[in-house]
This record gives sequence, C-alpha cells and structure tokens, in this order.
Amino acid sequence: METLFSERLILRQWKESDSKDLYEYAKSELVGPNAGWAPHNSEDESKEVIKLFIEENDTYAVVLKEENKVIGGVGLHDRQPDKGLVDLKQKEIGYVLNPDYWGRGMIPEAVNRVIQYGFEKLDLDIIWCGHFDFNYNSKRVCEKCGFQYRFKKKNILKRLGNKEVTSLYYSLTKEEYFNSHV
Repeated sequence: METLFSERLILRQWKESDSKDLYEYAKSELVGPNAGWAPHNSEDESKEVIKLFIEENDTYAVVLKEENKVIGGVGLHDRQPDKGLVDLKQKEIGYVLNPDYWGRGMIPEAVNRVIQYGFEKLDLDIIWCGHFDFNYNSKRVCEKCGFQYRFKKKNILKRLGNKEVTSLYYSLTKEEYFNSHV
C-alpha cells in the first residue's frame, strides 16, 4: 500500500502497535454496529483485527498528524455491489472514525484522498460507497464526497448475529470525478 497524505492526515499501513488506538474506538457501541461488526472486547482482539488488515492489505490506518495517533480506518476493497457492472475496474470505500473526532471533517478528508488515489493512480472506472440506512453520519460522508445514490438492498450481517439491514449504495465514476475536478 502506498502511504497517502492530506492536509491533516496520513493514511498508512496498519501496525500491530496501533492496537491501543484501534481498541479505543473499536470497543464503542457507536462504531462497530454502524459498520457491520461487533464492538471489540479487548486490545488483543483489536491486535488480531490489525493482523487481518495487514494480511488483506486494503485498509489504511488514518493517522492525525498533529497527535501522531490512529483515529480511524479507511479501506479500498475489491467489491462489486452492482453485478451488472462487473466489467468495470472498481473498488468500494469503507471507513470508520473514533467518535472523539466526529464532526471535524476527518473522514471526508481521508475519503477524498483515497478517491483521488483510486482514479488518478489505480485508474479505476468506478468507486462505490455504502452505508446502512440508519447510519446518517456515513450518509453525510457520501454526500460531502460527491457520491451519487444508486440503489439499496437487504443484507444479513453475520458478524452481528444475522441482523437484517438495508444497505444504501452510492458510486462515483471516473468521469464524474474528473468533471468535478477540472
């Protein structure tokens, strides 16, 4: 993974030593259930999740420069929400942020940097972003970052006891991105 920089953030590979920072927010009921996973029960659990992040190599640690602290994560995953568009080069962005940093525009800043990287360096055709219908903070991120609503579908969250949710999917095409950044 290439390290990415923005005004206030560094987006970099996770390190096992980030487990304290991850656990600080991953234990919150405000975080995991809104992203489809149960809150972490220990720092050791967070360390195991970091090992998966490192192995999968598709999720950045979001580091706040001024504090040199991991405050969230942003992933660029190999997913194709619309099976009718499988011929396109595409990824899906997912994100999470420590609630202590909500309302400061940190995730839109990180997402916009990943969008730039996706279209300008990876030459993607389309980037997806989704959220559960009850997650209004994620909806705002989609809107702020220029994603266009496309469709919704029901999903079963195995990591949350087979809870049924409605996911709303948004996308941004290469053309939409370059037309808005000219």
